[in-house]
Amino acid sequence: MEKPSSARERILETAQRLFYRNGIRATGVDRIIAESGVAKMSFYRNFPSKKDLVLAFLERRHEFWMGWFRASMAAQIEREGRFRLAFVAEFLREWFESPDFRGCAFINTAAETAELSDDERQRVVGHKDELCSYIAGLLRPGAAGESLAKARLAVLIIDGAIVRAQMCGDPAIAGEAGVLLEMLERA
Repeated sequence: MEKPSSARERILETAQRLFYRNGIRATGVDRIIAESGVAKMSFYRNFPSKKDLVLAFLERRHEFWMGWFRASMAAQIEREGRFRLAFVAEFLREWFESPDFRGCAFINTAAETAELSDDERQRVVGHKDELCSYIAGLLRPGAAGESLAKARLAVLIIDGAIVRAQMCGDPAIAGEAGVLLEMLERA
């Protein structure tokens, strides 16, 4: 893998890996500086505080995760010719089986941070809101109210499955989520 060129990119790449693997509180700025190979002054020029780095991490993780999710849904829609909520369970299974699965970075951030700042809360909630809106748009674009209500329930099922898979280390939980998602779709 090619090393990111700018100091900012190296810092973000390192923070993404360490924050997701070890948690935000357990990962200090000094470790990020050491592993990214940047000078302390360069770090603080790019990120005046750890909070600034956390916000950039959440934004980067959001873009990565939503891009991956959208691509997965688009591929399944193309194969099947329509969207089904069960596609989400297939995506979850693939994610849960990956060796670097450590749960949802947004749920983890909310859980490990005693008091989220307004900016952090906005990024965490914004990620879930965008996921909900995207699913609602796939369900039935013409029935916005009903689709949004179902999408909110789907995100609740998704979040529960993510937490259970992280706690238990069992990717089969995606199948259980699939059963609930299919029931929701039929409702």
